[in-house]
Amino acid sequence: MPNPLSPETIVYGFTSAGDPDISPDGVHVTYALGRTSRETKKPASQIWICGTDGGGKRQLTFTGEANRMARWSPDGTQIAFVSDRKAPSGLFVMPTAGGEARELFHTPTAIVDLAWSPDSTRIAFVRSFDPANPAGEKPAEGAAPKVRVTSRIDYKQDNRGYLDDVRYQVFVVDVESGETRQLTTTLSDHTFPRWSPDGQWLAAGLSSHNGMRSRLAIIPLGAGETRFAGAEKGTVGTWAWSPDGGRVVFSGDPGQTWQPDFFVYDVAARESRRVTTDLQPLPAAGFPTIEPPSMPIWLDESQVIFHAVQRGASGLFVIDLADGAVVQVDGGRSVRSGMSVDASHRFVVQSLTSLEALGEITVFDRQAGASKTITSYGAPVFAESPVAEWERFDISRKGYVIKAWLLKPAGFDPSKRYPLVVDIHGGPNGYYGYAFNAVQQVLATNGLMVVYCNPRGSSSYGREFTGQVTHDWGGEDYLDIMAVVDEALKRPYCDPDRTGIWGYSYGGYMTAWTIAQNHRFKAAVCGAPCFDLEAMYGTSDISHEFGPLQWGGAPHEAREWYATHSPSRIAHNTRTPTLIIQGEADDRCPVGQGEAMFVTLKQAGCEVEFARYPGGSHLFMRSGPPEHREDVLRRVLAWFQSHLGAAQ
Repeated sequence: MPNPLSPETIVYGFTSAGDPDISPDGVHVTYALGRTSRETKKPASQIWICGTDGGGKRQLTFTGEANRMARWSPDGTQIAFVSDRKAPSGLFVMPTAGGEARELFHTPTAIVDLAWSPDSTRIAFVRSFDPANPAGEKPAEGAAPKVRVTSRIDYKQDNRGYLDDVRYQVFVVDVESGETRQLTTTLSDHTFPRWSPDGQWLAAGLSSHNGMRSRLAIIPLGAGETRFAGAEKGTVGTWAWSPDGGRVVFSGDPGQTWQPDFFVYDVAARESRRVTTDLQPLPAAGFPTIEPPSMPIWLDESQVIFHAVQRGASGLFVIDLADGAVVQVDGGRSVRSGMSVDASHRFVVQSLTSLEALGEITVFDRQAGASKTITSYGAPVFAESPVAEWERFDISRKGYVIKAWLLKPAGFDPSKRYPLVVDIHGGPNGYYGYAFNAVQQVLATNGLMVVYCNPRGSSSYGREFTGQVTHDWGGEDYLDIMAVVDEALKRPYCDPDRTGIWGYSYGGYMTAWTIAQNHRFKAAVCGAPCFDLEAMYGTSDISHEFGPLQWGGAPHEAREWYATHSPSRIAHNTRTPTLIIQGEADDRCPVGQGEAMFVTLKQAGCEVEFARYPGGSHLFMRSGPPEHREDVLRRVLAWFQSHLGAAQ
């Protein structure tokens, strides 16, 4: 029998490549190669380079523990990168012809994005800036913590903590002299600046309400005023300048429907034109504080190539901005991130994960019309511990097709009966698909069947499908998920008497909602639940904006809805043995949500445990300490194994 993927292997066993950038001549690809040490429990990453065919891999950086964000200059003579060799964050450039890297500067806060000017003489970068403490001075040793006083509603953000007026700002540095100047000062986050072809403007995201609203800011480098594109209460996700510099294409959602369309902003006329009205693929706009957007690229004055997700899988699409026609040119059973294109627009480079791969680099050759994964860093691990086998199936309910995946243990034996765990994604407008998922793989390769799906409300299926969950949490979405479980249990190797349920965030909501009224499950793990929606409205970093959009209003405006859709109102009926997991610094679904659920279940006489992770944000399972990430995987696996047993 093959070795299962253990929690330790998931956290410490993989070497992963990410954030690739292709040279302007299309010959080389740089990327960050990272691994977490079993001994020190610390992650480390260095910059590597290889050919676009994957050949000639070699390491470029050797100093520092965190080297990342390698970016080729447009003239191909230098590579800029960020490193902690000067803590906490410094910007360096190295000549591509060979030689030592040169420090441009180091900052008191981490650099989160950078972009070369078209003439390769300047670099725009983004870092957080505190107007009350510009130099980033540390408090005196032994001093009492500073009193926090704020008058703004977006004073905190998950994974960043208490902010008040601290926001991401854009700076520009001269590469030759190292002279730096701050370009933006407005007390809103400015992100991912992109240069106009003439080097006179920057297009950057301008977000407020902790990312729930965003616009595009067209910022002059010299004299002039900033211009804005996108609806004031909408969102903007990706953008790119036209070759002539007169227009900016952007994906945006004026109505906050969780499904953007494409627009073109005319810089001189200061007007936007809507290009699509019912875009089906979801442009990959990244995830705040974790993953940057995949910016589109103009192929000519009308054609734009962009990365998007459709039906749970990544694809490359070309849109004609004249008529809005969209054609898919590449895609498959994988989920990718980022997008870098050479100067001739032949090669598209991205990082990739799939149900068989984790942390690899893929190259799409537009001329040949084919993709190739050029790294195989996960292969040695998977040779020892194969990934789960899988199958796809669909169900139909009330006019919608719900897509589902079933993971099976490696070495699956159809003559046996296996416990089944359903995994529910977050959002609610998230999606699952063809991506390696640590919890799913740990459960499935250790002897449990795992089923997951995209119920109505999931994104990557178009606006109509995505909008079906609005004002209906715990309604048809819940019935979709239960129908998927029923379909999976029709297979003779899935044991209907040994089923479990797991979900995080909105998935935690659905877990709490389900076990409070449905006693079919023999074990549950509830992660960072949305439990008491009225309490969450005033304590979450986004629910003052998110709540009215999803729940129909503020609590005083939709009192009955909150009362009838909050798991807290029925949780005393729960009988399912439940493990609750929560980061103690979670600002998205605050720890009080998990606390309230724990007390309710405990008082009801239900078997319940509460695992709390100090300092953990809502995203701690992705970005928290390795020890905590390993503990979650080990604890979830042990809970289900102890309550559901093994294959029989």
